[in-house]
Order: sequence, then structure tokens, then C-alpha cells
Amino acid sequence: MQGKESFFYISVKPNSAQNSVLLSVDNGIEVRVTAQPVDGKANKAVIETLSNALKLPKSRFLIDKGEGSKLKKIVVKDVSNDELAEIIKKNIKAK
Repeated sequence: MQGKESFFYISVKPNSAQNSVLLSVDNGIEVRVTAQPVDGKANKAVIETLSNALKLPKSRFLIDKGEGSKLKKIVVKDVSNDELAEIIKKNIKAK
């Protein structure tokens, strides 16, 4: 069913040793990317890293707020809140 949208917030750590997505102790999502926060490179890496971790196409992800910040609001198209919660639970491991 198309037309659904969900969102979640992430914190980003650019210049990390490797690309990864982790669930923190407060249930926040941390995305670590090797890219530097220059010319949108880290934002592009965030989308690619989320896509790989959550096993969803990159085209479903949008940075809605926070393009110039470490705290970002991510919109996921064509996924309900319940579906997104299950996808996150299944694919993201705790720190």
C-alpha cells in the first residue's frame, strides 16, 4: 500500500571508522558514517547506510530536517509506523 509515511530521528557521527547503525541505550538511533560532513557527503552516506541496515531502497528515505545538523529527522516512504518499528527491531542491534 503506497502513500504511507513514517519518520524517526537519528544522531549522526561523521568521520567514523566504519558505516553502521546502532540502537543506543535510550532507544535512539545512531548512524555512524565514514564520510565527512562536507558538500552533503555525510548526508548521502547516512541514506546509504540506513538503506543497507534496514534493507529498504534508498529512494524510500528522505532527510526531512537537519541536513546541516548531527540530529536529523528521517522520513521513510511507503512504510507504516508499525512496519518501521518492526524493521528497526529486526535489523538494528544495540550498542
